[in-house]
Amino acid sequence: MTTPPPTFPGATSVTLLDVYDDVAPDGLRGGSPHMHLASTECYVVIGGRGELHTLDPGGPRTTELSKGSVVWFTPGTIHRAVNHGGLEVLVVMGNAGLPEAGDAVMTFPVDVVADPERYAAAATLPTESLQARAAAAARRRDLAVTGFFVLRDSASAGDFGPLQEFHAAAARLVRERAEDWTAVVDRGPAAQAAHSLDVTRALAAGDAGHLSVAAVSQAPPLVGERGFGMCGRLRAYDVTGALVPR
Repeated sequence: MTTPPPTFPGATSVTLLDVYDDVAPDGLRGGSPHMHLASTECYVVIGGRGELHTLDPGGPRTTELSKGSVVWFTPGTIHRAVNHGGLEVLVVMGNAGLPEAGDAVMTFPVDVVADPERYAAAATLPTESLQARAAAAARRRDLAVTGFFVLRDSASAGDFGPLQEFHAAAARLVRERAEDWTAVVDRGPAAQAAHSLDVTRALAAGDAGHLSVAAVSQAPPLVGERGFGMCGRLRAYDVTGALVPR
């Protein structure tokens, strides 16, 4: 039987997110529209209220968010978190490690997405003061919102050409680094799936040996300064599987 993977169930990551509450060019408060190319994302709303604005091949959609809401979206779904007051979300992200490896692409104008150097310049935040990072995060959010308007409005009019062009440009942007993503999936969700199959086959054969290595894990408390994510200020839980001391 394979060794039990030490990661959180489903090899997902868990992040506490306070959605940005500064004003974007359209007067709404919230984060940068973006999409993931290989990972499904889930919002579990734990406080406040807001909306999730999405765009996929079915067209634009608005989903109300309030405490207790659970909504998830698959790769290719452009999403924008809008904050109507104190919106706090627990984000569960599939394929832990891929978002950190560049699985997300913001909806900058397509000519920016098509140019890796221009995209990197627009997306990268400075390492200077907190104020400088906040200002840069707002600028990239505003640029992503501007690009999102073009995609959303075209789709609303029945023209999905710009969305398809953005998808293609995003795929070209990540092509080189995506070569390393297979290893992340192999170590995470694929390993967990393989272990689960081993367990069910063993149980079907009357073997419960895996129960002898049962254990409890706990994520350490969140500490330190919140980072600047695409949707808001965030801190990620360490769910790599540290055992609880006996």
